[in-house]
Amino acid sequence: MNTPAHLIIGLAAFGKPEARAVTAAALIGALLPDLSLYLLASFHLVILQTDPRVVFGELYFSDAWQSVFRIDNSLILWGVGLVLALALRSRWGIALCGAALLHLAFDLLLHHDDGRAHFWPLTNWIFQSPVSYWDSRHYGDIFGPLEIGLSLALCVVLWRRFRGVWMRGLIVVLGLAEAAPSLLFALLFAGG
Repeated sequence: MNTPAHLIIGLAAFGKPEARAVTAAALIGALLPDLSLYLLASFHLVILQTDPRVVFGELYFSDAWQSVFRIDNSLILWGVGLVLALALRSRWGIALCGAALLHLAFDLLLHHDDGRAHFWPLTNWIFQSPVSYWDSRHYGDIFGPLEIGLSLALCVVLWRRFRGVWMRGLIVVLGLAEAAPSLLFALLFAGG
């Protein structure tokens, strides 16, 4: 699932207009499982100027990168965090861990050959979902548009829930970040 969709879903599930810290925690929790990928890829693409095919075709699958991904994509670790947050009755902790777990649940279901070891530290096994959010060989041509549709529908819900200018601006940016790449791609190749 694309990161903007994770942010939209996490915000819809756990964001509270009356509680800024909870809303911020929901956004952060929805982002954290992907943050290491953005940092590692950005360092290689921008600083080291590594070829994108190497970054996403080799480094992404390397033991070093997968070791990092095991930690921030662990359902076990985030689950322990949620149990602690529930025990402490921490609303922001529940939002943070809940949004991260929601992110990981969607990733588990929508990554075919690019999944992560979601059950670390119990095992390094990687579930290979029969479907993919992006790969048409694994129904990405069905699930990709469904992801965009769900995200845009949730943006409407969020627009109605949040009245502030900054939050509404963020909702628009997230909706555009989710839908624009697919729309631009469709427009570019519509004539061909």
